[in-house]
Amino acid sequence: MNTLVFIHGLESTAQGTKGQFFCKNFPQMIIENYTGDFAARMRKLQSLLNDKTDLIIVGSSYGGLMAVQYAIENEHRVKKLILLAPALNLAEFTPPSRVLNVPVILYHGSEDDIVDPEKVKDIASRYFAALEYHLVPDDHVLHETFPSLDWKKLLTAG
Repeated sequence: MNTLVFIHGLESTAQGTKGQFFCKNFPQMIIENYTGDFAARMRKLQSLLNDKTDLIIVGSSYGGLMAVQYAIENEHRVKKLILLAPALNLAEFTPPSRVLNVPVILYHGSEDDIVDPEKVKDIASRYFAALEYHLVPDDHVLHETFPSLDWKKLLTAG
């Protein structure tokens, strides 16, 4: 059985639009609030997932950065990452010492004025062996794209 996880962005909460969507449609999903600096957020995430395996993690913006950092440190536990405009261009990103083999599906808006899609694509292409990248005509929050994605399919392994 897969363990589904959603990690919200820096200025969002578990009660934001995406968190509410997942809570309603995937009630088994782990959806928590993360506060504090990057280290504090990562400690909470590590604690929440300490005994979990077969993880499918959805990370939005800063939450995408957290998801990637978690996968770098726990690749054996992660089955898939779904990254929504992940903030991989921030100083908190610690590049892995090797290419990760975790399947990664990344959606990024071409009109994102918060996280540069080109920088993120370059970083993701270097560190993920199984990257499926989608540049979509949308903004940072992916207002148009997010609700139209086939989440039932995305949240299954394989």
